[in-house]
Amino acid sequence: MDLRPRLRQSFSGFTKAEVQKMEQLLDDFKEETLEDEFCKKLARLFNRSSGRAGKPAVKWTEVQSWFQKNHQRGFCRETSLDEAEKLPVVPKNITQNKATRNPKMLEGEEDVDVSRLEFEAKSSKDGAWYDVDSFLSHRFLSSGEAEVLVRYVGFGAEEDEWVNVRDYVRVRSVALDHTECQTIKVGDLVVCFQERQDQARYYDARVLEIQRRWHDIRGCRCLFLIKYDHDNAEEKVRLRRLCYRPTIVSKSK
Repeated sequence: MDLRPRLRQSFSGFTKAEVQKMEQLLDDFKEETLEDEFCKKLARLFNRSSGRAGKPAVKWTEVQSWFQKNHQRGFCRETSLDEAEKLPVVPKNITQNKATRNPKMLEGEEDVDVSRLEFEAKSSKDGAWYDVDSFLSHRFLSSGEAEVLVRYVGFGAEEDEWVNVRDYVRVRSVALDHTECQTIKVGDLVVCFQERQDQARYYDARVLEIQRRWHDIRGCRCLFLIKYDHDNAEEKVRLRRLCYRPTIVSKSK
């Protein structure tokens, strides 16, 4: 399986389709485009689009910054309906917990609506974690264990895979803003974006050591020494390559 579509690295630019979408939204919604929730929802839409597969994830603050700059310039442009529909509409059942840190979801309270959660699954092909687009079917093995047939975000039917529910399906990991680096502690389980010459994927890892540094205009400059679970390799990485597990985030509240 190739590069995971959800890349939470530093941002390198919007695609042409994304810019066209924002231009239309700026025309249609004006002041509303500056609101946090509006930008968070749009960023999620971009990151789930097949057009961003293999590209760094868009941060909602980057979307908001684009709107602020172009709003101040009085930017207004007509966009055709065909251009506006190049990106998919965000499904109603997609959760907003990653942007809002929904405390009930993180604390595992009983009244959580599971249909509103986002999930990730571990592929048996490479041991990496991928975002789940949908659960297509389920079955029970002779052992009594349940498996689900998942389709991964950004991949087609040829990559559909049966995975064990108990061991290989979980609530999606959380991408952290540079202001949240203090959330990570030594010993924590994280998901790290591992870059190699022949692959770039997300794997479980443990934090062995943290070098706290002053932040600058580029954001968090701290260094995290991590050890990957799948191959025991150690590496020093920046915050932008790490994703946090929701259950761990709840403990820091």
